[in-house]
Amino acid sequence: MVTTNNYLMSMDNEKALKDEMEKLSQLIGIYAPHDGGFSLNIPGIYVGRDSKIDVDIMKNFYMPSIGIIAQGTKTIMAGKEIYQCDYTHMHFIPIALPVSLRTTDASSSKPFLGIRMELDAKRIAELVMKVYPKGLPSVHKCSSSYVTQTDVNIVNAMRRMLECLQKTDDAELIVPLIIDEILIRLLKSPIGVHIAEIGLRDSDIQQVTKSINWLRENFAQTMKVSDLAELVHMSISSFHEHFKAVTSMSPLQYQKVLRLHEARHLMLSKNINAATASQLVGYLSDSQFNRDYSSYFGDPPKRDIAKLRQLAQ
Repeated sequence: MVTTNNYLMSMDNEKALKDEMEKLSQLIGIYAPHDGGFSLNIPGIYVGRDSKIDVDIMKNFYMPSIGIIAQGTKTIMAGKEIYQCDYTHMHFIPIALPVSLRTTDASSSKPFLGIRMELDAKRIAELVMKVYPKGLPSVHKCSSSYVTQTDVNIVNAMRRMLECLQKTDDAELIVPLIIDEILIRLLKSPIGVHIAEIGLRDSDIQQVTKSINWLRENFAQTMKVSDLAELVHMSISSFHEHFKAVTSMSPLQYQKVLRLHEARHLMLSKNINAATASQLVGYLSDSQFNRDYSSYFGDPPKRDIAKLRQLAQ
C-alpha cells in the first residue's frame, strides 16, 4: 500500500509539474516572441526561444544563476560537467562561468523555451540566516555547475512572477517578494547548501568570486596569479586548487576566455573590427587573438560576428 501511495503521489507531482510548465511556456512565449534571448524589466531575469536544433555549439557567459527549461531540450557544458536538460531538471551555476550550449529538441511548432534567473549574493546571505538558523551543513565538494530535479513550487513561483510583470502596477511591489520565495525554495532544495555558499563571505565560492570579479573588472590588464592569491588571502597552490575546483580551468585560462567573450561583445555592440577589439581586451598580437578566437568560437572573428548578426535578424 505504501508503494502504491508513493507511486500515485509521484504521478500527481508529474502532472502538476507538466501543468505548471505548460503555463510557464505560454508566458515565456509572450516575452520571447521570436528566436533569441530577451531580458525582462527586472534586472537578471532572461527568457529564450529557439525554434530549431542547433547545428553548432553556442558559446555564452553566465553569471551565478538558476535555469529552468519549460519546453524542449538543451545540452549544457559548464566546466567539466555535461548535462542533457529538459523540464524535469533545473540547472545551477554558482559562479560567473563560460558555458557551451546546444539546443537538441526544438521545432517551429514546439520551440525550445527557457528562463534563467541570476542570483543576488547579498540577498542570499540575508535569507541564509533564516533558512539555516543553526548553520550550514558542511560542503565536501565544489563544482562548476549542478543539476537537481525541478521543484514544481519554484516553477509555480516563476510563472506567477511573469504574470505579475504583465500587471505593471503590482510588479514593483510583488515581484521582489516572489524572487525571495524562489530563493528560499532553492535554499531548501537538495542543492541549497551550494546556493547558500554564494552569499557566505568566507566560502570557497566567495573567495573565487572575489578573484573573478577582479578579472572581470580588469580583463585587459596583465595578471599575476600571485596577486590574485594575495587578494583572497590564500597561498598560490591553495588558490589554484580552489579556482580550478570551481571553474574547471586555471586563472590564466579563465582570463583568456573572458577576454575573448568581451572582444566578441565589443565587436557586436560597438561595431568595431577584430584588431581594435583585441587591443581593447589586452592582446598584444592580432594574429594570436585571431588564433585564440577561432579555436574557442569555431570561426575567425569576422565570420563569427556575421553569423551572430544573421541569427539575430
